[in-house]
Formats: sequence, C-alpha cells, structure tokens
Amino acid sequence: MQTMVHRWITTTGVRYFSPLTNMAILAEETGEVARIMARTHGDQSWKEGEKQDLADELADLLWVISAIANQESIDLNEAFVNNFRKKTIRDKDRHRNNPKLAGSADR
Repeated sequence: MQTMVHRWITTTGVRYFSPLTNMAILAEETGEVARIMARTHGDQSWKEGEKQDLADELADLLWVISAIANQESIDLNEAFVNNFRKKTIRDKDRHRNNPKLAGSADR
C-alpha cells in the first residue's frame, strides 16, 4: 500500500504535501469518518446529498496515513506487527477481566 501511494504521489500527484498539510488532511478525513458513524449509529440524521461511503472514507484515512508514514520513513507493516505484539502481551487478560465488557457485544 505504501509503495502504491508513493508511486502515485510522485507521478500523478507530483510531490508529497508538507507533513503539516498531511496532518490536517488526516484530521479532516477522520472527521468525515466520524460524521458517517454519527449519522449511521448515532442520533443525527443524514443531510440531503451527504456522502455515505464509509469504505471510501476509511480508504482516504489509509491513504494519508501511508503518505505520512512514507514521509517519516516508517514501515507500516513492521509498525503494525510490533503494535499487535505489544497489545497481545499487555492486554492478554485485561479485556477478558473487564466487567464492563461482559455480556452483549452490542452495547
């Protein structure tokens, strides 16, 4: 994914946006995901003409995260594996022993 994003940015997109611009785009795209979730699972209703494509908005997040990782020389595959390992060790009993999580998963 990072290679594809890099190839596109350096050909079709010409160059990377500045890291600060990419951070702002990340915040913007996160807000768009939040809007969809609030309308789909929360109490807000859809406005006429509003985009309802959660998959596309999540893909936008992956795109900008890949761009930021590329700019910072971070291998997201490696980072994810390390993060997964950390969570597995740290939380091996934490969630299973959390009384707030007992019962229905739909709360």
